[in-house]
Amino acid sequence: MRRSIVLILVLAFGFSFAQQKSFVEENRQIRITEKENFEKAKQYFEIDYPGDPQIDITYYKLNLFIDYLSPFISGEVNIDCEISDSAASTNFIFLDLQNPLTVDSVLISGTPILFTHSDGKINITLDRTYSAGEKIYLLIKYHGTPGSSGFGSFEYDTHNSIPTIYTLSEPYGASDWFPCKDTPADKADSSDVWVTIDTSLTPVSNGSLIEVINNFDGTHTYKWKNSYPIAHYLISLAITNFFLYEQTFNYETYSMPVTHYVYPESFTPSVQAVLDKTTDMLEIYSDRFGIYPFINEKYGHAEFGWGGGMEHQTITSVGGYSDLLVAHELAHQWYGDMITCKDWHHIWLNEGFATYLEGIYLEAVNGATGYKNYMNGEMSNAKNAQGSIWVEDISDIGEIFNGARSYSKGATVLHMLRGVVGDSIFFKIMKDYANDPILKYDVAVTEDFQRVAEDVSGFDLDYFFQEWIYGENYPQYTVTLSSEKKSGNTYFVHLNVEQQVNSNPAFFTMPIKIKITTAEGDTTLTIFNDQQVQPFDLTVQGEVSSVSFDPDNFILKTLTIVPIFTDVDDQIQLFNYSLEQNYPNPFNPTTKIKYTIPSTPLSFGEGLGVRLIVYDVLGNEVATLVNEQQQPGTYEVEFEGQAINLSSGVYFYQLRAGSFVSTKKMILMQ
Repeated sequence: MRRSIVLILVLAFGFSFAQQKSFVEENRQIRITEKENFEKAKQYFEIDYPGDPQIDITYYKLNLFIDYLSPFISGEVNIDCEISDSAASTNFIFLDLQNPLTVDSVLISGTPILFTHSDGKINITLDRTYSAGEKIYLLIKYHGTPGSSGFGSFEYDTHNSIPTIYTLSEPYGASDWFPCKDTPADKADSSDVWVTIDTSLTPVSNGSLIEVINNFDGTHTYKWKNSYPIAHYLISLAITNFFLYEQTFNYETYSMPVTHYVYPESFTPSVQAVLDKTTDMLEIYSDRFGIYPFINEKYGHAEFGWGGGMEHQTITSVGGYSDLLVAHELAHQWYGDMITCKDWHHIWLNEGFATYLEGIYLEAVNGATGYKNYMNGEMSNAKNAQGSIWVEDISDIGEIFNGARSYSKGATVLHMLRGVVGDSIFFKIMKDYANDPILKYDVAVTEDFQRVAEDVSGFDLDYFFQEWIYGENYPQYTVTLSSEKKSGNTYFVHLNVEQQVNSNPAFFTMPIKIKITTAEGDTTLTIFNDQQVQPFDLTVQGEVSSVSFDPDNFILKTLTIVPIFTDVDDQIQLFNYSLEQNYPNPFNPTTKIKYTIPSTPLSFGEGLGVRLIVYDVLGNEVATLVNEQQQPGTYEVEFEGQAINLSSGVYFYQLRAGSFVSTKKMILMQ
């Protein structure tokens, strides 16, 4: 799922504005207002429970009549299940269905049985005692007005005065509109969704469209069949007068339909241009992570009324169109849909992965610079994360879908893992995880991903996952640097790495790359920092001209460099510039921007030319905040947008100092 307050098309800057078109295209701040709907829904059901552990669901079939003029549904749901091994035997089970809906009857293999419906549960007395492994075939007939908790589990809306109906069940909304076992841990082997509705509207759902029946009463019935395992919350509906735009994805020996169901008024050339990239994204991800998981059915999009996207299996629901939104939701088809987090504590396995794959898409189309710029933005946002990535309070959807933690910091963990193991091993880890015979089309927790990562890499990564998934914050390094000539052409570089005391863990254990430039060329060495205060002595050939700590920015961190100079010839050139996120952001009327210029031989004594410029989304320069020579140090500049009559919107500020260029986004709200 990708969420936004509004979908904004913006520019992202790399080497120069003249070379760039934007790829950072939307604001993913959490929709706090959605939490209000969720709080209202708490009166109907408890949240933190795993559904009935006595049953394993194997099949859902929804056969629904939907009134398009008012929020009313009626119909029946077939649920096939079997008694789990843990139950041994039982004559009582329950399913989840919220109280606003009325259950008319419950049948087993066609025979009515006793039931009660209260507290969001259908309590079912079975016709006999069933033993572990025995199958039960249920049919539940029901009707009523579905609820709409969470992000909008069952919504009635309009677009261009036309009715639109859509679902978004993640995380706890499925039982608002159909009986189910409400846990992502229990995936059905397959599903069917049949919908009868007025002929003016087209119902879209998961899988393949196997039949359309025109009825005699002004309605038609669409029959959608999904033949792959599916989590209950990924079963979806999107209904309106769609315009259908079709493509084909050809890969190896496969040819798969790619179907986009778009509001007619939304289908513009710019929207088509975004949708046309879907097949390229399918190829990029298939090459890296294995063939699209649902290749025998379809992929596509269905427009809906929520301001973001939801990765419904084979048919993502979208509230707008941008490259990264499409890339994010498509990535979920591997990580979230094919392999689903077993419980919401481990949501980073869904959202962190999909966020990271946005960067992989940018790397494929824009090269290393596109990837690095993207990850720099995610890492900046990750520093705002509070608490562990493992979500402690899954009763709060704002906690589950916290943008800084589950999305940005989750993505950053994968970026850091790539730095630890190297590119080739990392991509093998990602592909092997997606195709693991135990996990594929099933569910996972963090330890499952850790197992695959350790098996592929041969490394003990327990320290890494414990501190980054179950720990909090990030390392704050202070590094003391000096160099000295040992003998002949041999030089020493002395480092002392100290971390600020943290709560959990007390300090971070990480391999850290150190790049040393000498007269003989560049040497990159790896130190393993596993103490709070730890000295390192590195030996290189040639006089040292520069040292860079974590030169590729693979570690989420803050860094303070303390150089020790014995004379001018021993100065260490430090490339650890920093441009921090403005605060507050969004802002009105003023905000502050902090940046650091490190010591360099070129700036020693005379300063370095520094420019801090503000641009609008079209790349036009709207303000120059700094344009002067500056000595090494940390600076803070205040910016007031209203003073130069700027309107509300997205702006960018860019720091240029020597060859260093960094750009960040800020939002002015009037």
